[in-house]
Amino acid sequence: MLKKYIEKAQIIILAASSMITTITIFLIVIFLFTYGLEFFSNSAVEKGFDIAVHSSNPVSKLSPTQVQQIFDQEFISWNAVGGSNDSLEILHMEDLAIHYTEEQIGLEFEHMGTCISDYLSNHPNAITIIPKANIDPSFHGKIIQVSNLQLKDIFTTSKWFPTSKPVALFGILPMILGTLLVSFGAIILALPLGIATAIYMAEIMKPSWRKFIKPTIELLAGIPSVVFGFFGLVVIVPIIKDVFQLEVGETALAGSVILAIMALPTIITITEDALKNVPNAVREASLSLGASKWQTILHVVIPFAKNGINTATVLGIGRAIGETMAVLMVTGNSAIIPHSFLQPVRTIPATIAAELGEVSFGGTHFQALFALGCILFLFSMSITLYVNYISRPKHKI
Repeated sequence: MLKKYIEKAQIIILAASSMITTITIFLIVIFLFTYGLEFFSNSAVEKGFDIAVHSSNPVSKLSPTQVQQIFDQEFISWNAVGGSNDSLEILHMEDLAIHYTEEQIGLEFEHMGTCISDYLSNHPNAITIIPKANIDPSFHGKIIQVSNLQLKDIFTTSKWFPTSKPVALFGILPMILGTLLVSFGAIILALPLGIATAIYMAEIMKPSWRKFIKPTIELLAGIPSVVFGFFGLVVIVPIIKDVFQLEVGETALAGSVILAIMALPTIITITEDALKNVPNAVREASLSLGASKWQTILHVVIPFAKNGINTATVLGIGRAIGETMAVLMVTGNSAIIPHSFLQPVRTIPATIAAELGEVSFGGTHFQALFALGCILFLFSMSITLYVNYISRPKHKI
């Protein structure tokens, strides 16, 4: 009787553990997407400020990108944003002291709104940024509505300036392309080498050698990523710089090489275990039918261990996409759209790691980093689902 109760208690503990784990993962995903989706309900204009123009200006709404282009003087006429053909005039906050005296502005800038209103009244083509606290009933300008951040904008904009004034730019396209480029290069390098090594260890290598080499490879998986980063910075980066005659060696290729080295232990270990789990009877049956050893490995053993190899692939890709510190150290951390493996790049994990500690909690920049985390999660989940889909057994009728 006691044994029966103990078994029931064990079942309850196992079920509770499974439930707690599932709920925890579910809550983490909810937490991630809660902050990430809030990002799209914000304006890119710095909090506490508005964009103001002359009251007769026909332009009433601008996108964050248009505002940034105006203040970067990329546009010289209002017709570029749907206005008149008149030239644009920008009034920066620091320029007020040129046009007005200290007494007119106020010792504590209490009359700033009045000065800006007066300036806009006399300069119909001007645009400026004004603190909301200085907007009072005497203000005669027009407040421009800046549209909220849109999904298409952050995916098509190539500029990542989360702290720029007066409007922050959150173009994540360079980070997405950098992440995909570095991860793709790592998988191209690691997957063939890892699977070939696993096949050799499982099918050809002497057992005495395997007992020594396999623990050594598994030990590599426990090395901290920062150590791989130091290795890449001291060894890989100078080699790439010298071989390709580059100004700097911190490139996407350096990140791919380091990630490939880091992913190899996972791919080799899991693939080798999957190959060793293939029953000997399967090998013997193939050999007895006249197949050679290589034919047996290629056409029998590997297809039999396909699910295990796919698992190794998924985990290897996950390691490549989600790695942070090593990539941050060897890729140059440059948020530009890469056109080759020999350019500096910035990945999504590296961006989150480099900037999260310096942002204000709950701000737009903070939420933008969570949005990057959501995109990274969707990438990893999509790859996992795709690999699981193609590895399903195909039943022919």
